[in-house]
Amino acid sequence: MFSKRLSTALLAASLAVSPGVRAAADAGDFVAGAIIGGIVGHAATKNAQRKQSAKVYRPAVPSTSEGRQIQTSLNYFGFNAGGVDGQLGRRSREAVMRYQAYMSYPATGHLTPFEQSILTDSYNRAMAGGFQTNQQMASHPDGPRGLLKIYRTQLAGGTPQPQSNAPMTAMAVPQSASALPNFGLSATPRSLAAHCDSVSLVTSSNGGYTTVSNMTDPNTVLNEQFCLARIYAVANSEGRIGSIQGATSAQITEQCKAFGPAMASYVGSLSSKPQAMLMQEVAGFVPSTGMTPAQLQVTAEICLGVGYRIDDMDVALGSALLLVATGKTPYAELMGHHLMHGFGTGARPDLAQSWYQSAISSLTSGSPAVFNPGQPERTMLLQSAVNQANGGAGLVQPQPASALPTFKIQQ
Repeated sequence: MFSKRLSTALLAASLAVSPGVRAAADAGDFVAGAIIGGIVGHAATKNAQRKQSAKVYRPAVPSTSEGRQIQTSLNYFGFNAGGVDGQLGRRSREAVMRYQAYMSYPATGHLTPFEQSILTDSYNRAMAGGFQTNQQMASHPDGPRGLLKIYRTQLAGGTPQPQSNAPMTAMAVPQSASALPNFGLSATPRSLAAHCDSVSLVTSSNGGYTTVSNMTDPNTVLNEQFCLARIYAVANSEGRIGSIQGATSAQITEQCKAFGPAMASYVGSLSSKPQAMLMQEVAGFVPSTGMTPAQLQVTAEICLGVGYRIDDMDVALGSALLLVATGKTPYAELMGHHLMHGFGTGARPDLAQSWYQSAISSLTSGSPAVFNPGQPERTMLLQSAVNQANGGAGLVQPQPASALPTFKIQQ
């Protein structure tokens, strides 16, 4: 029976992403494309309800050259990952967590591209450093692992490129000397992953995450907490995927891509409709999926992390909207971040406030934290940053759609 569901789900997923099939966001397409709920939600629910009486075969963790490089680097800096076999299993994940804790990164056990780059690039640099490397290790109280902080500090010495809040950036097109200037618009989607790598670099150079006691810039706090929430969403998703039998991570990723076209109309309305109006529409859509709220929540949490992992903001935002619509109100924080910074939607700091406040009110009323639950002051930190940002500090104020630039010509 379960294999039949899997075959049906994979067939539905292939139809959902085929070029010749209409990718509208109506209920029928969603049920066809998101039958993942029948496989992911059903499997996760069953796994939670029953105890396995027989030993279950689990495929070995694949061995990769990237895995060997990570393990070699971890071992060199004193984070014991065991034998270098390229398989990033439990022992390697524990070593990654020790590395992350040492570097003041969130200890998730899963390396972000930035964290991996710092680790492996530092190893390569140490190998090529010769006598200078030995001197630096001898002079640092942490020995070889101290090189990580030395190299990171040197890397942070460069000035990070500022991140624009505009979803489209003006680019000067080269012109001949006699031609009039022409400023075109580049519609290349902004990468949240790249943005968070830049945020991590600044956070590291500042000595760690901003706290309530040392906060000076609310936008810095909101950037840090946005990227931290992204990390936790990815880690939660991968943990859930690992507990599901009968479907591979690649298969689930392909099925989660159906959230993009299925939720496109709602995601597209995020920057133009008030929160209450949009959530009423999404809540009305939920029953048409044919899933129970529990199945839909599991599915959306999995696909939220997948969306962030593959840098697909339509998948991430569509999943987050469904989570809030099914009662997981703390996830409303994500819509606030996206609207504040313009990832996957237009930058609308004014609309972001209500989403932030929904999440904060839910948390202060006792709802379990969904991001970094080990940081007890996080809700207070978010509230303080939102309050200051709401006062106008560093915000880009939205302009009417009809507003045009005015150029004053001096006579």
